Amino acid sequence: MKPKKILFVCKYNRFRSRVAETYFKKINRNKGIKVQSAGLIKGYLPLDKSQIAAAGEYGIKLSGKPRTMSMDFLDKQDKIIVVANDIPKIVFNYPSYKKKVVIWKIPDNLGSSVEKDKKIVRSIMKKVSQLNKKLEKEK
Repeated sequence: MKPKKILFVCKYNRFRSRVAETYFKKINRNKGIKVQSAGLIKGYLPLDKSQIAAAGEYGIKLSGKPRTMSMDFLDKQDKIIVVANDIPKIVFNYPSYKKKVVIWKIPDNLGSSVEKDKKIVRSIMKKVSQLNKKLEKEK
C-alpha cells in the first residue's frame, strides 16, 4: 500500500504550515502517512525569532528554508490542508484539488507577540491532534 501524502500549506511556509508538519510528525505513529509543508508564495524572509521561540516552548523545532508549492507537487498529494486564513479558497479551485482541500482558518501573527504566537501554536496543535485521531480511525 502506498503512503498517504498530506501537505500543510500557509502563505510563506515560515510558521503555521511548518508547525503543523513538525507536530504531526511528532505525534503520528502511522508509517503509512507522509506529511510535508509548503507555502503558496515563495518567501525570502528568515524565520521569525518570536515564532521559533513560541513553537519551541511546545517542543516544536522550526528550521530550514521555506518551501513553495507547485501544481505538480499539489497533484501528488492525497490531502491538502490550508493552515491559514489569508489564502483565498479560489487558489485550489481545480477539479483535481476540490475534494482534497481542507481549510483551517489559522491567523498569521508576524511580529506581534510571543504570547499570540503561542496561542496560534496551540490552535494548530489541537487541529493536528484531531486530524491524527481521525486518520487513526480510518486505518
